[in-house]
Amino acid sequence: MSRTATYHTTVTWKGEHWGRLVMGNGPEMDFSAPPDSQGHPGVLTPEDAFVAAANTCIMLMFIWAAERFKLKLLSYQCRAEGTKLIELDRTEIFTQLRFRPILRISAGEEDPAVVEARARRALKSAQKYSLVANSVKSEIIVEPAIEVAP
Repeated sequence: MSRTATYHTTVTWKGEHWGRLVMGNGPEMDFSAPPDSQGHPGVLTPEDAFVAAANTCIMLMFIWAAERFKLKLLSYQCRAEGTKLIELDRTEIFTQLRFRPILRISAGEEDPAVVEARARRALKSAQKYSLVANSVKSEIIVEPAIEVAP
């Protein structure tokens, strides 16, 4: 049987191009439009939040998959990049989200090639089960660098 879960945020306008975000899980922060859209530098933007939501979700799903695939994860770092298309009428859409995870995994006594193949399957599972990645129209591209250490 299906279930539902509800998440919420509250935003408040602070004047000019400033807002305050309160997340249902507790954190609060100021945000703005990006500087190229009359916003301010050095603070969260909706564009940053969108890319970060997908990046953090895929990472957490990879951690989940790595546990299930019995990977000995040593480190995980991922740079994500969102490509935004700005149409002539000024409508905008993210057309692509590109993830470049860098994984370090211990092979232990296993064949490194087998471990790397399992890591690649875990990454595919992370993408498959990522709520955020599954909820966007953007093309999702994952370009991993996997190091299997002894």
